Amino acid sequence: MATKNEPAVGEQRNLSVVWAYVGVILIWSTTPLAIVWSDHAAGFVFAVSSRMVLGFLLAMLMLFLLRKKMAWHRSARLAYLYGGLGIYVSMMLVYWGAQFVPSGWIALLFGLSPVFSAVMAMFWLEGEPMSRQRLWGIAIGFAGLWLIFWRSLSLHPVAVWAMVVVLLAAMVQSAAAVWVKRVNAKIPAITMTAGSLAVAAPLFLLTWLWQQGLSDTAWWSVWDQAPVYALVAIGYLALFGSVFGFVLYFYLLQHVDATKVALITLMTPVSALLLGHHLNSEPLGLNTIMGALLVLSGLGVFQFGQRLKRPLRWGRLGM
Repeated sequence: MATKNEPAVGEQRNLSVVWAYVGVILIWSTTPLAIVWSDHAAGFVFAVSSRMVLGFLLAMLMLFLLRKKMAWHRSARLAYLYGGLGIYVSMMLVYWGAQFVPSGWIALLFGLSPVFSAVMAMFWLEGEPMSRQRLWGIAIGFAGLWLIFWRSLSLHPVAVWAMVVVLLAAMVQSAAAVWVKRVNAKIPAITMTAGSLAVAAPLFLLTWLWQQGLSDTAWWSVWDQAPVYALVAIGYLALFGSVFGFVLYFYLLQHVDATKVALITLMTPVSALLLGHHLNSEPLGLNTIMGALLVLSGLGVFQFGQRLKRPLRWGRLGM
């Protein structure tokens, strides 16, 4: 009986991974625009801190409803620490950068995560060494990035620095993902999410208190002054971006290689660029389109260049 059940279990797991992929793609496509809108509430620190504190409360509620318990063994604590610090640093950088760059560009810059993940995995997870195809992919991708950097010079004096900061955020998130994978805590995704947010949420709250203090612009008074659409964006990010998004993200990390998880960012920039253009009137000029195509082409070469070469070798060997 156990043997007969194994294929069914495997099919269910594969289906769960597919749905997790679809969910992450949808959430990551809409997250950059929601971040930009939420920044209109009362600054980026309030927006990201509100999101993460609410996300932590929702994660704990979900943990209670599912009757899951927190794991406290050493590898679990390390996973929470790496995940939480990664969330705190990367999100603070992204929210600051979102004030000066279009939302679609944020998704595009995070599209380079597979490159960062692969390089870091090569050192920390014994990943694949850099091949000629991967180096070509990196070169093509960064050529596209240069086109977008050039376009940013005409948008805002600090737009270039904001792009650098968002790029750094992508590196931090990739590093955290690789280290979570390295720890291999083997805990449920919702537990990993709650534990990571338990580390990150207090840091965000302390950052908010350090910036504003208990003054007239305290947390509870800002909620009354913020635009409705900004509050809706914060709520959406707290529920889907922080809870469901992270649950699906950590679930994929547990069942899929870190570089393949980062491959999702190859699909989200296109939808994010279109959403930002149509819903937020963000510029979508020729430089941006050409740069985006180069970045995505570079990522395609980086991920699939070696695989596309293999059939030619097999044909020469008569296979």
